[in-house]
Amino acid sequence: MNYLAHSFLSFSDGQIVGQFLEDFIRNKDRYSFPKDIQDGITMHRAVDTFTDSHPAIHEAKKVFSPLVRLYAGAFVDVAMDYFVATDLSLHSLLEWKAHSLRVYRVLNEHGEWLPDNFKKMLAKMEVDDWLYNYREDWGIQFSMRNVLNKAKYLEPDIPVFEAFLENKPFLQECYNDFFPDLLAHAKGINAIIQLDNK
Repeated sequence: MNYLAHSFLSFSDGQIVGQFLEDFIRNKDRYSFPKDIQDGITMHRAVDTFTDSHPAIHEAKKVFSPLVRLYAGAFVDVAMDYFVATDLSLHSLLEWKAHSLRVYRVLNEHGEWLPDNFKKMLAKMEVDDWLYNYREDWGIQFSMRNVLNKAKYLEPDIPVFEAFLENKPFLQECYNDFFPDLLAHAKGINAIIQLDNK
């Protein structure tokens, strides 16, 4: 669910496509894509594995787990995108806007590789500019509502957004402890990918 973080932790156009595709394809199909898109799938998995094992993420999950139990990780993902979007040490507002537009452009340019369900989501993402608007509380509320609506065993009125607002300072601390480590890890994974591609 952390689309902005995955797009930011991509080091080529192909990686952007692969990072987004990972949640929409079967594992056995990953080798049917061009190598640079496969690299993005690899990066997505490395990011998720590192994120799931980080102590700060385990702490952040405690905010949501009393409400949604095993779905806590999905809501932490959404919350982390808010803090990525508002992290001006990574990009200025103008740079974040340019980043969002670039991601939509790259995904549309690679439409031949995108499944239909992804294309439908991409159209909504672009119209409402999800990536840039993760910096807004209403953008996070919208995203969390989407998670609730898609989750099989969750009621749509669970107050996860209220929990986000009430615990925002704590979640910010979790982000501060987590994201620099993730960024360094992603850069290391990309260096390995580049070596393998030589």
